[in-house]
Amino acid sequence: MILTDCHLHSDFSGDSRTPMAQMIEQGISRGLKTMCFTEHMDYQTNQGGICFEVDTEAYRDGLMRMREQYRGQIELLFGIELGIEPRYQEFLKEYVRKYQFDYVIGSSHIVDGLDPYYPEFYEGRTEEAAYRRYFESILENLEAFSAVDAYGHLDYVVRYGPHKNQFFSYETYRGLIDPILKRLIDCGIALEVNSAGFKHGLGVPNPCPQIIRAYHEMGGELVTIGSDAPEPKW
Repeated sequence: MILTDCHLHSDFSGDSRTPMAQMIEQGISRGLKTMCFTEHMDYQTNQGGICFEVDTEAYRDGLMRMREQYRGQIELLFGIELGIEPRYQEFLKEYVRKYQFDYVIGSSHIVDGLDPYYPEFYEGRTEEAAYRRYFESILENLEAFSAVDAYGHLDYVVRYGPHKNQFFSYETYRGLIDPILKRLIDCGIALEVNSAGFKHGLGVPNPCPQIIRAYHEMGGELVTIGSDAPEPKW
């Protein structure tokens, strides 16, 4: 039984319309003991008409109110999901220092100005080339900024590729993925197991079991679990 969800969104995130209280009520009903909200902070990012820059002050105030309202029923943590891009490393350093979050997820959402969620990321190149560029960008991100507790949905790109994970395998991209895993281990960053892969039809979490196994075999011991849910039905 999962007692803690370390990756949740509410209507403080651009991709959610669900009030935080509704998310919490669902968590309690499912037997969760701890919920960590990790609203999106993708600095200066507006994709598909959605702003992914959380109003952090409003979010923090809202979470503190929920802590009081649900005191004794569930533990609520003040987290954030940072969209990491090397060009914003100074902003990210100051932002994390300023807000003293309970938990910070680092994620790769934007690669060379494009989000793999959208078809434009795959135009003019093969699916394999797009996937390779995505994994290259993760190591670039970690080299620029590594002050995070966990790295989110490591193979996020396979959710949205033309064939998703039909032709994807850890072995094909091992030369790019292993250095990422080593960097996580060296920096003491947990590998997130993100269950949204099931929601997106992959049949496995993000990252896939082969990557999780490789992380363990390389000596990785830190794993977190998150639903990445923007609404209760996830």
